[in-house]
Formats: sequence, C-alpha cells, structure tokens
Amino acid sequence: MTELGRIPQERQSGSELFHDGDRELDFNLLGFWRWSASDIVSNATRGVLAEYLIANAIGAVDRIRDEWAAYDLYDPRGISIEVKSAAYIQSWKQDRLSTISFNCPKTLAWDPETNRQSTEKRRQAKVYAFALLAHQDQTTLDPLDVSQWEFYVIPTVVLDRRERSQHSITLKSLRDLHGEPVAYSGLRDAIGKAAAAHDAAGPR
Repeated sequence: MTELGRIPQERQSGSELFHDGDRELDFNLLGFWRWSASDIVSNATRGVLAEYLIANAIGAVDRIRDEWAAYDLYDPRGISIEVKSAAYIQSWKQDRLSTISFNCPKTLAWDPETNRQSTEKRRQAKVYAFALLAHQDQTTLDPLDVSQWEFYVIPTVVLDRRERSQHSITLKSLRDLHGEPVAYSGLRDAIGKAAAAHDAAGPR
C-alpha cells in the first residue's frame, strides 16, 4: 500500500470549476465558499474570521489557514499565536446578550506530518489573542467593521501562571490582566510586545 503522507496545501482562487470527470459543471469553488461561510456571525465562522483579521494585521495571510496546526497563526517575526473569539450577539434568537468568556485550556498538540499526538498538555502558542466582537446592537452589527471588535493580547506565560481557572477566562478577568483593549491598528505592536514579555519570563 502506498504511504499516505500529508497532502500539501494549495491556495485556491475560487474560480475553480466543479466537474464530472472531464465535463465542467456550471458552479465553482467560490459558490461553495459563499454557500458555506456567508453567516459570519455564527460561532464557527466568526472564529475563523477573527483569525483572518489578526492574520491581516500581522501580515500573515500568505500562509493558508491550517486547520490542524497546534496553534492558529504564525507571525512572520517568529511568533506563534492562538486566537480565541467571542461575541455578545449570536446568529440565533437571544433573550439577552451573551455572557463573555473564552476557553483557553492546555492541550495535547497533534502533528499532521506524523499523525502523532504529544504526551504533555500545554498551551502551544507564545501569545494568545482574544478577539471580542463587542458591538451590542443587532441592527448595526457588522463583523467586517474592525471598529466593532476589541482585542486583548496576552503572553501565554501570564495565562499559565494564573491561579484561577486554567480552562477558561471571563472578560472581567481578561480585562484585569490586560487593561484597555487594543484596537485593530495596534494589534501588530501588541503581539510583538506580548511575545517579548513571554520570552523574557523564561521557560515555562
């Protein structure tokens, strides 16, 4: 049996046509993307959107998103980043705005090149970027408007040394650790500073 190595990632344009053998069909990959990912308020898609926003802020969109990587983004400066997102407004009917908290547990990393899982639970990235879609008016909610987002950038070592929950963090606790949120335009600098603080703290 032929060895089944990892399939190399390839950036698609969206114009690629579906086909039936050699016969081209009249719909393309862009149509699939529109069909599957247009609800950018939904939890799953909003999380990927948050990653994309931060990737643009740090100049990391040349890499294709790797769903199975140990962390979400790799800054060209050599910084691994885990992105967590939350929002007050959901795509379903709500009786009240959502209470904000972020899951940030230690995990077992999985290597897609070897199909092996690590044996030590840890936070895999150097920096955590918490992205909150903070807008609270459903009629004007627009996840594409970066001014409606708040960002909190934390060195991973700070999360590791917390004495409270190691599985999640509330917005209040996050603000206590971080202070005022970072605007989209300040993300690159904030991530660089958080990575430097993490490195200065020494081995975990």
